[in-house]
Amino acid sequence: MQATILVVEDNKEIRFSARFVLEDAGFSVVELENPMQAMAWLSQSDASENSADLILLDMNFSLDTTSGEEGLQFLRWLQQQGSKIPLVAMTAWSNTTLVVQAMQLGAADFIEKPWHNQRLVQVILQQLKLARLQQHNKQLSAALADPGSPLLAHSESMQRLLQQLSEVACSEANILLTGENGTGKTQLAQFIHNKSQRANAPFISVNMGAIVDSLFESEMFGHKKGAFTDAKEARAGRFALAQGGTLFLDEIANLPLNQQAKLLRVLESGQYEVVGSSVTEQANVRLISASNADFAALIGTAQFRQDLFYRLNTLQFCVPPLRQRPDDIVPLCRYFLQRHGAHYQKHGLQLSAGAESVLRQYAWPGNVRELSHVIERAVLLCRQQQISTTDLALSGAVPGQSAGGQPAPITLEQMTLEQAELQLIRQALAQCPGNKQRAAEILGITKSSLYRRLDKYGLDK
Repeated sequence: MQATILVVEDNKEIRFSARFVLEDAGFSVVELENPMQAMAWLSQSDASENSADLILLDMNFSLDTTSGEEGLQFLRWLQQQGSKIPLVAMTAWSNTTLVVQAMQLGAADFIEKPWHNQRLVQVILQQLKLARLQQHNKQLSAALADPGSPLLAHSESMQRLLQQLSEVACSEANILLTGENGTGKTQLAQFIHNKSQRANAPFISVNMGAIVDSLFESEMFGHKKGAFTDAKEARAGRFALAQGGTLFLDEIANLPLNQQAKLLRVLESGQYEVVGSSVTEQANVRLISASNADFAALIGTAQFRQDLFYRLNTLQFCVPPLRQRPDDIVPLCRYFLQRHGAHYQKHGLQLSAGAESVLRQYAWPGNVRELSHVIERAVLLCRQQQISTTDLALSGAVPGQSAGGQPAPITLEQMTLEQAELQLIRQALAQCPGNKQRAAEILGITKSSLYRRLDKYGLDK
């Protein structure tokens, strides 16, 4: 289905230009001249099946061509309506303060006019993808919100963890979440934010291992237009976007040593400078970090600063792997069965007794993330209302360990090329946890190639 982009812009030529670019990229476009028309259209669309998947909003209109106040008023209205539609703001006036204000009021990204067509399409595609991921995370967070939920906290260990996180959520202390990949650390960070006093402020997540080394300061602290060669427009950093809210630093152990001192300075003083500016900014964020790394080993080999570690782990919690909480496995399966079944219009699916037994015995090296993938595939493969052990295909299609901890026997006849590649990537990551550079070297590929594959297989979420 085509995504619908609502373009709110008073300049007819710019609207035409946006329509030309967006329709050529495969989007459906609705044009409106001002925020008042947009409010009326969105209010009407709430009562029908037609709505926007993303809003492209000009910040300045005929009543006021420089301050962006009309655009900000529209953003405030969207907030009051509880709108979840991602919004990309645009203006011909380079104004970092306006950028930050728009972002804090819910804008997902910012485009400066005149735009580059490829950049415009890229930003929209990225925000549509993020919106889908956020919807997925919201569903998981809703399940986590009740410590007694049979879906994600049926086991005693997870109920105890959620109770502890609920008790410390209202504090301002930095929290470090550790544990294997796929255990749900991102969802737990969102859970902490939702339970905190900052729940109504932004929750900004950043994968520290995916930031290009040379762009670290720009990503985290922002930059002014013209601050460096490719800085064609001003951009707000993650600390500014999370102002008053929570900043979640995922894969924190992958942060290069030369960048750790820059992060430490902000955590110690609360101060930073936007790249290209001499004005010192004050950060007001609650920090949550996550990693699957062995920090003691990293500190012992001088790969991670001990003083930074102490700043991050005021409170530290380890998320147990799925194999250590078997009581959660079948309830989680039923939850994913319902969610994936609804997505693929396959309702009323159930697990056979044999399938439940196999699921409980499997070691789940990929934890909750792997379980979700297994159930999604089973939903797609099953031909009847009851999912069988054959539909799960755990012995071959999902490489891993048997219940006894031994590698499951795999033959080439049982695997596709993609499944073989996925198995090799899992083995490399397991061999050097927290060190993706080393994993890439083992696989004989570059670190950027590894990250593309992690994104392809959903291993970076």
